[in-house]
Amino acid sequence: MLAVTVLAGTAVFAGPGASADRDPPFFIIKDRRINESSGLAVSPTHKDVYYTHNDSGAGPVFYALGPDGRTRATFTLQGVTARDWEGMAASRDPQTGQALLWFGDIGDNFDGAWPDISVYKVNEPTVLRDAVLSAVRYRFRYEDGGHNAEGIMVHPRTGRLYIVTKQFAGAIYAAPKRLRTDRINVLRKIGPAPIMATDAAYAPDGSSFVIRTYFSATVYRAPGDQIARVSMPQLQQAESIAYTADGKALLTGSEGVNSPVYRVPLPAEVLRETAPKPTPTPPVSRSAGAALVADTRADDAAGTGVPSLAVAAWLAVAAAATGIITFVARRTR
Repeated sequence: MLAVTVLAGTAVFAGPGASADRDPPFFIIKDRRINESSGLAVSPTHKDVYYTHNDSGAGPVFYALGPDGRTRATFTLQGVTARDWEGMAASRDPQTGQALLWFGDIGDNFDGAWPDISVYKVNEPTVLRDAVLSAVRYRFRYEDGGHNAEGIMVHPRTGRLYIVTKQFAGAIYAAPKRLRTDRINVLRKIGPAPIMATDAAYAPDGSSFVIRTYFSATVYRAPGDQIARVSMPQLQQAESIAYTADGKALLTGSEGVNSPVYRVPLPAEVLRETAPKPTPTPPVSRSAGAALVADTRADDAAGTGVPSLAVAAWLAVAAAATGIITFVARRTR
């Protein structure tokens, strides 16, 4: 049974998610090389494939996992330095449909120790086989100084990148619509984030996004517009979150060897709030003549009024008479 608590104007749902720590994990990461799983993303093209990567000190490597938690492929980014990888996202290019993976080298435990941060964009591999991949690097700085961050997300419809800072007064920052590789891109603050956010992700349809903290997850319609706070399973160190491919549940993971990944169904109330709203049909503009014909047809159907053929004949006669009168008037001037 779904229990709901209202806290500071936000519904806190404790239903399927609250008991997740007592339910078996969705899968357990079995590769012992993955000992600090920090990011998590669902493949846009490969069914039942999930990507993750380690935290700092592990090199520019990410892993493709199957639904059994076993590694199906290991990928290395060529010529890339992994200073402090903290989050990842998956998306499709809105223009081309190309499946993309994004890796955020955005950790900064000193809140400004680095002059800039980096996000790497990679075309998702079409074949799940160990490989070295090329990546595009985008450099960023915040408009208001350095911050520590662990969450990145990409809007599925616009392709725009967002970074969520991990601080007591965290915030959401938007990247420019068009990213440049030849200069540093400026991140601009667009809204608040929960205390100590560890990850973030957009729903597959772009209707909402979620921000994870060590203790719970909050779903938003837009920055500053909360829908609900969803209880999460107790983890050793909650680090990652992603939506399932159908957008009906959240996946959340932790650091550590043999770390679990849990599937937390979104409560019906949240799904209802984020469901597409019917688009009102605008009134059809009609000319006076078309409206008259439609009205007379309606009268015919109801068995009342003047038959439409009679109206049409009357209009024709009136038009002819008007023409004759005009002709005579001109001739008699």
